[in-house]
Amino acid sequence: MVLQTDHADLSGAVAEAWTDRGPRHDSVVVAARRHDDGWAVWERSPLVSAEGAPVGFLDVHVPAHLAFYRAGIAAVTDEDPYAGLLVSMHGAGIYRQRYGADPGLSLSRAAEVQPLVDRFVAEQEAAYPKRSAAIGVDEELRWADYHRLQWFDRFSLAFCLRDWDHPDETPFELGAFTFTPLGPWRARVDPYPFAGTSATLRCSAGSFRRDRGCRPSSGATSSTSRPRWSRSSSLPDARAYSSRIATARTGEPYAVSSLSGNP
Repeated sequence: MVLQTDHADLSGAVAEAWTDRGPRHDSVVVAARRHDDGWAVWERSPLVSAEGAPVGFLDVHVPAHLAFYRAGIAAVTDEDPYAGLLVSMHGAGIYRQRYGADPGLSLSRAAEVQPLVDRFVAEQEAAYPKRSAAIGVDEELRWADYHRLQWFDRFSLAFCLRDWDHPDETPFELGAFTFTPLGPWRARVDPYPFAGTSATLRCSAGSFRRDRGCRPSSGATSSTSRPRWSRSSSLPDARAYSSRIATARTGEPYAVSSLSGNP
């Protein structure tokens, strides 16, 4: 499994390799790398479903999500105020389908606490103008960098959420991009967003063990024998994935991506 914080590290690597960038790209890289920092608290002891598996990130208990996302925004802002603004926009955008860019994005339990969601979104959005003015960023750049951040997030998720050990080699669309799996941890991406003909990115994945003690999700059977999931980096199948992503252009060779698994 891939933790949200590991997914964010991959997002940061995508941002560093991306060729389309604005004048404050260093801050965008920070935002990409740290946009899910708040999840580090939740992932210390993930909720489990009735089936005993960790709850997916779109099915998380929304009040907890709002709380740890606020904390993450504050922490990132301490390092880089512009990165913090972009993470604020990202947090609100989760509940606005990335401001229209990803109509399918939805937290499954948001409607249960819609007033809390609306308050969080309004709170973040109300601060955009003041925060932008304080750091000297105009609206055009802010929105351009926000949408870049969404691509970095979505590119990372394209690798974190799919089976790349045994991929279906049918091409799939990701917004304006087409991914063509070429085999285990190998893909062609068109149009190509990186410099050169290939990019090497790393995604860490961990194996997890089920411990006694639990945090059952709402609706799951409550019992002290419910499993608690914790990361185990020492298990034989714990691996660090290194993947190369590339694309074919007319008249040019495509670079392929490869995966190395390191126990």
